[in-house]
Amino acid sequence: MTDQSAPPVPTTLTLFNSLTRALEPFVPVHPGEARVYSCGPTVYNYPHIGNMRAYVFADVLGRTLSWKGYALTHVINITDVGHLTDDADAGEDKLEKAAKANAQSIWDIARHYTQAYWADIAALNIRQPAHWSIATDYVPAMIEFAQSIADKHCYELPGGLYFDVSTVADYGKLARAATDEGEGRIEQVEGKRHQADFAIWRKTPPGETRQMEWDSPWGRGAPGWHLECSVMSGKLLGFPFDIHTGGIDHREIHHPNEIAQNQAFCCAGSLTDPANSGARMWMHNNFLVERSGKMSKSSGEFLRLQLLIDKGYHPLAYRLLCLQAHYRSELEFSWEGLGAALTRLKRLVMAVAQLKERAEPSADVSDWQAHAKLAPLVARFDAAIAEDLNTAVALTVLDEAVALKKIDPALKLAAIGAFDSVLGLNLLTLSRTDLRLRPKAATVTEDEIAQKIAARHEARAIKDFAQSDALRDELAAQGVDAMDGDPLGWDWRLG
Repeated sequence: MTDQSAPPVPTTLTLFNSLTRALEPFVPVHPGEARVYSCGPTVYNYPHIGNMRAYVFADVLGRTLSWKGYALTHVINITDVGHLTDDADAGEDKLEKAAKANAQSIWDIARHYTQAYWADIAALNIRQPAHWSIATDYVPAMIEFAQSIADKHCYELPGGLYFDVSTVADYGKLARAATDEGEGRIEQVEGKRHQADFAIWRKTPPGETRQMEWDSPWGRGAPGWHLECSVMSGKLLGFPFDIHTGGIDHREIHHPNEIAQNQAFCCAGSLTDPANSGARMWMHNNFLVERSGKMSKSSGEFLRLQLLIDKGYHPLAYRLLCLQAHYRSELEFSWEGLGAALTRLKRLVMAVAQLKERAEPSADVSDWQAHAKLAPLVARFDAAIAEDLNTAVALTVLDEAVALKKIDPALKLAAIGAFDSVLGLNLLTLSRTDLRLRPKAATVTEDEIAQKIAARHEARAIKDFAQSDALRDELAAQGVDAMDGDPLGWDWRLG
């Protein structure tokens, strides 16, 4: 799906390939197309905001590919089986554990948290992918995939079918962690040929019954987490496809194991040719860092997008916070930083509203990108996103477009809309009222606020400034800012 609002632009798109550790020009496998696979959530709990940074990044990548004129096919998977409690391939299945803890069906657990994840996707204005691939829909294909590689690349142990990493070239080339650190996180299993070998099919232990298990040539059980992504990406996009994305935490074990499976399945050789990995490029976003320790789901109360909303912050303020940093940089989360992002978003939305009031509905904006003042901004915006998705610089170009003087408002709106087709802030449809979210902890009603605001206006009209100030202070004590000169009139005071 190509965004028709974007102008044709010539700058070559360069992206950082984690596999080669270099910036590379994007050259599609299939001319005119871009095929992207993103590692999705394991739906045993709500995603935290650090998880959601990965999908904002993948969304910006997809929007940039659309801006550059490629027909995009984006796949995001939903892991509803197979992912163990330790990302390094050890422990219980996360879904089975959550089902036991909540005394619920594993299918109900998966359905509930999938819907919660999709709600966060919508709230962050992340575009729908071409496919949501659900892992349990592909178990027969996973068994076929495993059978096709088992003779040359796998061996059986009492616990299941294991992949022998020595049977493929350059195993672990993607990973950055020191070998001893990485191996220390890998499951200890008696009989493994090599420390890094991993399960692609896990047998159900004798005497146990899982809620999710299937018959296979290696016994009744369930697929390994790594197998799922290899199968779904290959089935839906074909090997090799263009780009595989994920969080930096996948770079050390999950993605190297995926690559090994892809090499085995495709009978591919050395990773000196990145296409042998299954994807030509592997891209990873860095961590969101939160100093209080509330980013870990094991801590109980953790930072969900809904918590931000409950505190009165619009979810697109969090999206803007993510865009203000490069995706490969660590991003530190703070409430102050989120508040500053919300203020920046409010200013952009107010500027767009003013332009809408002044713009002629019938204005011809078909050649807006050729305007003398806009053409240089288009070139700089394109150069920023074409240089490995530099959204921080792209945002400054957007700010400059908003601030331009002596230019037709309709032309400015066209430029803002085109830039926002990449940034995804919904600037042409979002209103200041939309950004005024009621904090969950607020006790005062909006009717009570309106009454006090009206009383304050009356006091100011008769120059009773003492009463006006007293009412303003009363509102502030209840979490409300009275905003003189702002058409909205008042806003929540976010602490």
